[in-house]
Amino acid sequence: MTDVPATTTDSGAPAESDEHSLTAGPGGPVLLQDAYLIEQMAQFNRERIPERQPHAKGSGAFGHFEVTADVSAYTKAAVFQPGTRTEVLARFSTVAGERGSPDTWRDPRGFALKFYTSQGNYDMVGNNTPVFFVKDPLKFQHFIRSQKRRADNNLRDHDMQWDFWTLSPESAHQVAWLMGDRGIPRSWRHMNGYSSHTYLWISESGRRSWVKYHFKTDQGIEFFTQDEADQMAAVDTDYHTRDLFEHIRDGQYPSWTLHVQVMPFEDAQDYRFNPFDLTKVWPHSDYPLIEVGRLTLDRNPVDHHAQIEQAAFQPNNLVPGIGPSPDRMLLARLFAYADSHRYRIGTNYQQLPVNAPAVPVHSYSKDGAMAFRSTTDPVYAPNSKGGPAADTARFGTPPSWEVSGEITRSAYVDHPEDDDWGQAGTMVREVLDDQARTRLVDNVVGHLLNGVSDPVLERAFDYWAHIDADLGRRIREGVRAKAGEKDPKAEKQANPARESMQHKA
Repeated sequence: MTDVPATTTDSGAPAESDEHSLTAGPGGPVLLQDAYLIEQMAQFNRERIPERQPHAKGSGAFGHFEVTADVSAYTKAAVFQPGTRTEVLARFSTVAGERGSPDTWRDPRGFALKFYTSQGNYDMVGNNTPVFFVKDPLKFQHFIRSQKRRADNNLRDHDMQWDFWTLSPESAHQVAWLMGDRGIPRSWRHMNGYSSHTYLWISESGRRSWVKYHFKTDQGIEFFTQDEADQMAAVDTDYHTRDLFEHIRDGQYPSWTLHVQVMPFEDAQDYRFNPFDLTKVWPHSDYPLIEVGRLTLDRNPVDHHAQIEQAAFQPNNLVPGIGPSPDRMLLARLFAYADSHRYRIGTNYQQLPVNAPAVPVHSYSKDGAMAFRSTTDPVYAPNSKGGPAADTARFGTPPSWEVSGEITRSAYVDHPEDDDWGQAGTMVREVLDDQARTRLVDNVVGHLLNGVSDPVLERAFDYWAHIDADLGRRIREGVRAKAGEKDPKAEKQANPARESMQHKA
């Protein structure tokens, strides 16, 4: 036998067998006193933790971020100072699918990063699109449910999706991205990542700026057509997961160059679009991209559950020099993500190795299930017993902006060029070429032909006509022309089964 370590119980004691339970004689019953058998079965029954509500299907890798430019005039954050190198964990995901769903479904892709900085963990939760479907967190839960499964038949439903989208015209910009080429990236390596949200940067001198992050893939943008993605979903359900793992394993490390858009603090008040509206972008002609550094992924996880499934990304993990903005979706996520981790993983999830910061923790948080970090007295503040004390002189001024007004439930205040359709129309007409527009039409037509009811269908035609009149006309005509057709692939696949049933009958 080769020299391999001896199996042990979870307490470290040698296990007596990998194959045979403790029984009363060779033919007798299994005995309850077989502590190793009970441990194995009980652990197995508890192996799975609740999956993430959105972004359940995904994987990731470790790497580093290296600053290649000087943005210290805008932020004092240690992670973005010239020449700084920081260890990073990245996780990529789909949004709507469950853990076993295909990687190549049409869906936005999550792009979450955890920077293990010298000032604590800095987390960024983004997507492969610079915008999102909704701008107010009260609608977020409803949006996610509209993309999930029906209550009656447990099937995803295009009618439900388009019902929500067409009743929420703010979704137009993101839906135009989703139905276009970026809706199915060829791999995670071939897509960009965006913070989408606006953040606040603060310099050492106290200068405040608004910022958006853009991680541009160094591999180039590539995508699957709908037909290619459908074939890949059948051939390799985990294609994106496999692609990332195997490229890193083989030394072909993917990388992204980080750029930021920086808006002077005072510009936000009168900018032509509301700069905190998650459904809008800042045109690069107004605020050009500024290079910051490069993200490289060069190390695969060795335990997917411990290092990826239990990884907890949360936008409230901020560090000195970086703060939130008045973006309502971001402000709600500051609570929602950490709350979901406490439910899904446990109250001490930040003590797990993958989530633990690279710097010492001096916190008054104590006890709770699975507490790992030792607690020492004193366990309260203020105290005169030598416990940690906040450095108010250095960190006592939180990132902030001016706020006034009555408490109310209302929409964002419109800026001069704010509307639901304008930026989506600009993207369709000025960013896409003729071939990309044709693929967009084909994708939308195919999606609308899949169980969308007539009242919702009519709203969908109007929806696209508001984005672009010609595009709306082409989509309407495409749906009407194909409404009576059957999917030749589905028909061909169904025929052998039907013939088999008829033969048996």
